[in-house]
This record gives sequence, C-alpha cells and structure tokens, in this order.
Amino acid sequence: MAEAEIESAAATNDLSALVILLLKGVIYQETDAGLWHALLNLQARVRDYVAVLGLELALDEAEGYAFLRARQTSEDAAGPKLPRLVTRRPLSFAVSLLLALLRKKLAEFDASGGDTRLVLSRDEIVELVRVFLPESSNEARLIDQIETHLNKIVELGFLRKLKAAAGQTAAFEVRRILKAFVDAQWLADFDARLAAYQAQLGAGAAGSTNE
Repeated sequence: MAEAEIESAAATNDLSALVILLLKGVIYQETDAGLWHALLNLQARVRDYVAVLGLELALDEAEGYAFLRARQTSEDAAGPKLPRLVTRRPLSFAVSLLLALLRKKLAEFDASGGDTRLVLSRDEIVELVRVFLPESSNEARLIDQIETHLNKIVELGFLRKLKAAAGQTAAFEVRRILKAFVDAQWLADFDARLAAYQAQLGAGAAGSTNE
C-alpha cells in the first residue's frame, strides 16, 4: 500500500474514533494530549462529518475542551427539521442554582489572575449555597442534599471530584467547560436571576409553613 493511502486510512480511523468519542461526551486536552492533537488536525473534517447529523463542534483551544452540540437553526428555515441527536437534560432548581454560583465563582477566580484550576472544598460550596437557602436547623440534612446535587453536577461533567486526604472533606475542581454553557450574557443578568431564585425559595418556604 502506498504511503499516501496508509496516511489516509490512519486519518479515517482517527476521524471515526474522534466522532464516536465526541458523541459519548467531552474531549479534554489534559486527559489525552495525543487525542487532542488529532482533533486539532482533523477538526475541519469532524465539523463536516457531524454537520450531516445536525450537530456542530464546539472547540476551545485556550481552555482545552471540545464537545458536540445541536446546530442552531432558525424557526423559519426551509426543509424538514432533524430530530435532536444530543438530548437536552432538564435540571432541577437546586442544580441550576449551584451551577450559577459556580460559574460566578469561576468568573471571579479568573479575574484574580491566579491559578488556572479552581478547586473548592465541599464546605466552601455549602457556604456558597447556604445564603440562598431557607434557614435550616438540620445541618446534616442540608449537607446531604447539597452533596446529592454536587454528584449530579459531577455526572454532567461540570465538576471533577478530587481525592481527599484523610480527615478532610471532599474537594471539587470546577471544570472550565462550564463557561461554554453559562455564558457572559447569562452572567450579566446574574443578580436578577439570583433575586428570582431567592423569591422562589422564599415562596417555597412560605408554602411549607402554611401547609
């Protein structure tokens, strides 16, 4: 087989592997530098390939992550609408609140110009949330609830749980891909959104009291 044919076959295999992995989830530079390099080299072909499926490649070289998302189409676009290959997952109110707070914390962290990795302990995250929740006398129950929400966010890929040293509480790294899902415009309305969150929480607490 000619050298050009061998290189073409290798590129095709890499393309297939990349698309399959992207359909399964996010590709991170820090996880596999070789795979990331292959993606950078083949990104034009990946974009063309997934476009047929109604998807687009979201790739951030500076932050080191890539994923697939549904291609945006206008409501009056001609032709039949394709079924969604990447499904939308509705989030609970509490998980949405946590994501909002983590995104704000990440923005503040970036503005400080320090390290590139934002790591928060479970206790620090509990304190972030506590101010927006109704007062509770059951501290253990509150922590259990927040840990459940944190596990969901880990599952979604926005947090990475780190190994904790003996006697220490769990720690989490805020994955920078969160910036792709909670954008700058969203952050601009952050205060208004939190006011709405607090109003909703207050209404829920009042409802529970009146029952």
